[in-house]
Amino acid sequence: MKRLIILLITVSLSVLAFGQNERKHVRSGNKLFMEAVRDTLKIDSVKFSNAETEYRKALNKKPNDNQWNFNLADAIYKQQRFDEAAGKFEELAEKLETPEEKARALHNLGNSQLMNQKLDESIESYKKALRKNPNDLDTKYNLAYAQMLKNQQQQQQQQQQQNQDKNQDKDNKDQNKDQNKDQQDQNKDQQDQNKDQQNKDQNQDQQNQQQQPQQHKISKENAEQLLQALQNDEKKIQDKVKKQKAAAAKRSRTEKEW
Repeated sequence: MKRLIILLITVSLSVLAFGQNERKHVRSGNKLFMEAVRDTLKIDSVKFSNAETEYRKALNKKPNDNQWNFNLADAIYKQQRFDEAAGKFEELAEKLETPEEKARALHNLGNSQLMNQKLDESIESYKKALRKNPNDLDTKYNLAYAQMLKNQQQQQQQQQQQNQDKNQDKDNKDQNKDQNKDQQDQNKDQQDQNKDQQNKDQNQDQQNQQQQPQQHKISKENAEQLLQALQNDEKKIQDKVKKQKAAAAKRSRTEKEW
């Protein structure tokens, strides 16, 4: 890890003189940059920012100078503005002429992408740099490091997916268990309802059976009462007939006597 930090940036500083003012700003920027780099205990963002300012002053006079733009991109990178630095290194990789210069720009482009956790992009940039300069050990090391991080990321994703699948299976089992329990509860409720209905029907049948003899008894009493009434009426009729017959016989004897 310590080696990676040391190798992450290939510093390319230009001290070419294109005029007194430009040289002054570039030399001032280089001095500030190297002072910040030598302080290994911390990142001196103030000095890198001041170096950026000096480089921009020089580029105001000569905006297309690739070496100065390269130094400016390095200063931006050191301030951890990785997206902005990546954009400048990508532009330089297109503009620089020699394979070695293109390889340096691509190497630093890969560093910017790596620090921004864009592993796939950084791996591709390192590979492009090695195509331009196959013997660059720093780029080979950073490529191997980025590929290791990529493998770790894939393993973590696989582990997370396995955990998700495991949790999903557990949730499905719990859900099925709950559904089965709900179904069992519903079946039990239905059985209880059926049992209650059966008990109700049995009670109703028992009540009907108890009521039926009472109804027969009442009907028998009514019949006896009716029969008694008929017998009384018949007796009265017979008595009346007897009286009528007796009266008729009496009149018949009287007439014969006459």
